[in-house]
Amino acid sequence: MWQCVSCQTCSTRCPKSVDCAGIMDALRQLSFERGVTTPDQQRTVLFQKAFLANIRRNGRLNELELIGEFKLTTFLSGRSVAFLLKDATLAPELMKRKKFHLVGEKAHDRAVVARIFARCMDNSPL
Repeated sequence: MWQCVSCQTCSTRCPKSVDCAGIMDALRQLSFERGVTTPDQQRTVLFQKAFLANIRRNGRLNELELIGEFKLTTFLSGRSVAFLLKDATLAPELMKRKKFHLVGEKAHDRAVVARIFARCMDNSPL
């Protein structure tokens, strides 16, 4: 379940219309809540939370903000200072390839995003 990237392919192709990706997500959530996770799995959950919080705030992904939030929360949960700077040397190459932006854009109508998150929270199985 920790290898699942939530691409929804399994749910889309399931001949019995089972929401396999939703089940994987629920299993990850339950194992995290019950403390049945390794540090690597906990980082996966921290990344997922940082990613969703970033989308909720901006309406679209702000990469620099996401990296900052993820690195800080992971560091505060027990990682070394070296972890904070581990990927910093990748930034220039990513920027050169236009894969990383210092200034993120915000969605024009963030109210739509807020409604999506509200609807998801209302339908949450947990």
